[in-house]
Amino acid sequence: MSTQTLFNVAVVGATGAVGEQILRLLEQRNFPIATIKLLSSARSAGKTIEFKGRQLTVEEATPESFRGVDIALFSAGGDVSKALIPHAVEHGAVCIDNTNAYRMDPETPLVVPEVNMDKISGHKGIIANPNCSTIQMVAALKPLYDRYGISRIIVSTYQAVSGAGSRAIDELQRQSQEVLSGNDVKPDMLPVSSLPVKHQIAFNVIPQIDKFQDNGFTLEEMKMIRETQKIMGDDSIEVTATCVRVPVVYGHSESVYVELKKDFDVQEIKSLLSDAPGIVLVDDPSTQQYPLATDAAGKNDVFVGRVRRDLSNPRALNMWIVSDNLLKGAAWNAVQIAEYIAIPQS
Repeated sequence: MSTQTLFNVAVVGATGAVGEQILRLLEQRNFPIATIKLLSSARSAGKTIEFKGRQLTVEEATPESFRGVDIALFSAGGDVSKALIPHAVEHGAVCIDNTNAYRMDPETPLVVPEVNMDKISGHKGIIANPNCSTIQMVAALKPLYDRYGISRIIVSTYQAVSGAGSRAIDELQRQSQEVLSGNDVKPDMLPVSSLPVKHQIAFNVIPQIDKFQDNGFTLEEMKMIRETQKIMGDDSIEVTATCVRVPVVYGHSESVYVELKKDFDVQEIKSLLSDAPGIVLVDDPSTQQYPLATDAAGKNDVFVGRVRRDLSNPRALNMWIVSDNLLKGAAWNAVQIAEYIAIPQS
């Protein structure tokens, strides 16, 4: 019997929300680890995290941290990735980056395993994890694209505050208490941008995620547009997005309108979704069954429901897509990629 290959792994951003989920999944999935380094900023260095029953000390991430590392998972922000990934690659590590730093780099595969796992083999040391809102949408649309082709997508997102980090979760909880206590609300961080203007998120929605671009769209919206075309390998797909922050802690929801190139049967669409890897169909209007963020939280799958033909365009479809933004939208997608690298495919 052959001996399983073990890997030296580094997790950059180990103390963050996504980093914590990556570590949980690596332990849960019994990833073949020889050694593991937990890396972070200088501010978080020295903290301890339990992994497989051992207390591990978090180290400051430096260019020399990646000596001897085989696989490095990054989730510490784009600036950190830009600064450290070139050094990690130079030391021989394969880097799985969960930031926007390399997603649109033509040399870097942008991978959702259920959609384009074959692109991994072409990597040059870096594999990019797409934006959380993009991941769940393309995972659900891939089986439709393969069968019918897609000409146009219009998506509106309802994104959880955890997508903006643990501070945003604290902000939602604090503001909710202020509102319920009848006190003045003091917005501190949302929307995340360079401007000083901040808005209340408790009992509210904010139609801005990331900075506005010159074309009137936000960076988050442009990420969805560009990344969808790159992942699908089809620049002819017309995509438009409106991304909204909502007072939900975990789980992004999306209303998606998609125009197909061929005629379709709604029941066949549902069958395709039911059979698709990583997709769970929850669609029974008669019993009010449809995907909810509260049900998706803590789960790795993408949930799809409210599937129906559009009333104005017979070749168009409407659907509701929900997924845990920290899991399939980030940590689980990255660990899936790492498993593909580490475990020989049959």
